Amino acid sequence: MTESDPLTPAAPASDALDALQAFVERHPRLFVLTGAGISTDSGIPGYRDENGAWKRSPPITLQEFTGSEAWRRRYWARSMLGWPAVGFAQPNGAHHALARLESAGYVSALVTQNVDGLHQRAGSHGVIELHGSIGHVHCLACGAQYTRASIQPLLEANNPEVAGAFAAPAADGDAHLDFDGNLPFAVPACAACGGMLKPSVVFFGENVPRERVAAATAALDAADAVLVVGSSLMVYSGYRFCAWAQQRGKPVAAVNLGRTRADPLLALKVEASCGATLEALAARLPPRLSEHDGPRPDAAADTAADTAANGGEPPRTATNTDIER
Repeated sequence: MTESDPLTPAAPASDALDALQAFVERHPRLFVLTGAGISTDSGIPGYRDENGAWKRSPPITLQEFTGSEAWRRRYWARSMLGWPAVGFAQPNGAHHALARLESAGYVSALVTQNVDGLHQRAGSHGVIELHGSIGHVHCLACGAQYTRASIQPLLEANNPEVAGAFAAPAADGDAHLDFDGNLPFAVPACAACGGMLKPSVVFFGENVPRERVAAATAALDAADAVLVVGSSLMVYSGYRFCAWAQQRGKPVAAVNLGRTRADPLLALKVEASCGATLEALAARLPPRLSEHDGPRPDAAADTAADTAANGGEPPRTATNTDIER
């Protein structure tokens, strides 16, 4: 599904589900790439609408956060009100379905652009969190680590006037609070050295750590195909894996309501609810006999089948030189 908030989940049409099942059966070692749209059914809003446009002003950048006390006050005020929506969120049907598909041998790697930790709570293993975890905070001076949950009581106790305000939740633990960063607000500091605390996430304007990119790239090389779930792929940190898959001759499918940046590259697109689609898919697929199948000898036939599933049009070639996020 998209990164927008669905009112009524759209169930997949039977022919779309048939095509997705056939795609997975042809390419059983999936590199799954998930985005904000998979978590909207867990009550966590997404960043973008069905056209891939921002639903609100763009998020804070790394440069704003580290360069301005006013921006940090604004960030932490909004985070204090928005944290409960992500901190207490529970995995939904899509997260559980991916965990079942992994157990059945169809997911060789799960790479997420999300920072909510819901894949791990659903039982998925070895998840590569491209953008880090909103559940952790670290000191930029001494490196001390804290849980985000341990910071929340301090924020609320030191800022009672703002803590009593109401603001609708936004993406990734943010909130729709029009807070003036020049107003008083007690920003949390490192208990060990008094240094600046930063959520352990990749901010916009920040690069994904090289070791995460390397791990995801190795996982892509070992996979048969890519399955995108709930992402518009508007930022390069996620989109590049679709471009790289195409360069490697690996087909890409997507389950997403709305436009994605990779639409021209897709061998198959299912415009339906992430949860309804993945639950139905998991129910259809039996456990694989082996999780370590050798190289697939029918690559040419698979490519022809993927082209047919895409209406007879082969995926287009991708080029990109964007920054990561």
